[in-house]
Amino acid sequence: MINVGLVGIGNIASMLIQSVEYYRRSDSTFGLLHELIGRYRVGDIRFSYAIDISREKVGVDLSDAIFAYPNMVRRFIDIPKLGVTVRMGKVLDGVAPHMLEDFRPAHLPEPSLKDIVRDLIDNGVDILVNLLPVGSEEASRFYAKAAVEAGVAFVNAIPVFIASSNDTIRDYAFKNKTPILGDDIKGQLGSTIIHRALASLVKMRGARVIETYQLNIGGNTDFKNMLLLERLASKKESKTMAVASTQDNPEELIREERVYAGPSGYI
Repeated sequence: MINVGLVGIGNIASMLIQSVEYYRRSDSTFGLLHELIGRYRVGDIRFSYAIDISREKVGVDLSDAIFAYPNMVRRFIDIPKLGVTVRMGKVLDGVAPHMLEDFRPAHLPEPSLKDIVRDLIDNGVDILVNLLPVGSEEASRFYAKAAVEAGVAFVNAIPVFIASSNDTIRDYAFKNKTPILGDDIKGQLGSTIIHRALASLVKMRGARVIETYQLNIGGNTDFKNMLLLERLASKKESKTMAVASTQDNPEELIREERVYAGPSGYI
């Protein structure tokens, strides 16, 4: 089994946990990019640790927390009690001021770095996955450092550039021989992967991209969180590079601002 810890029990966490349970019970592998990675299957994933700061989720079993406000992913499979109580995390910059109505922090003591390190070790966590809101720079680095100190692999699923830059935490991870992966993730069939495919097709057919743009509009808390432009910058950079990197001149396209990809509205 692979013991996985989650930081941020939002919509992605809900879909991830429900999907793992679905494939664990199903004979079908339809929708999976890889049925087997090494010797592991989806059913080998066990969620053993969870952190959030919301009063709606902290102190609640993870199986219930994934459906708590403001999450909006539909329930498509019944999740049994997981025996994992969501723990109070450290707020830092994990909640934007305009999101306090949606992410109402629990009135509980916040853990120290040493507390998180001890928790990760005591709960036998193998991999810690960062699913915090976009723009959580300080908070992401806090949990990344805790994971590395605990000798736990860290998967950074948001665009805070830790694994992909000359970050001291990344260097610490290499020195500690702790895997660190990132940064950011794409939806399985979202706008960015479609945009990448179109840009790749242009190159494959002997043409070249002169200018291209992608405007993402959505109605979940992820898009609402990014109404604050300061929290949007890293997401825009991540998506723009994902598209530009399909071409032979990505640096030029970005420098001359001839590629744009990123969130542009909340409805």
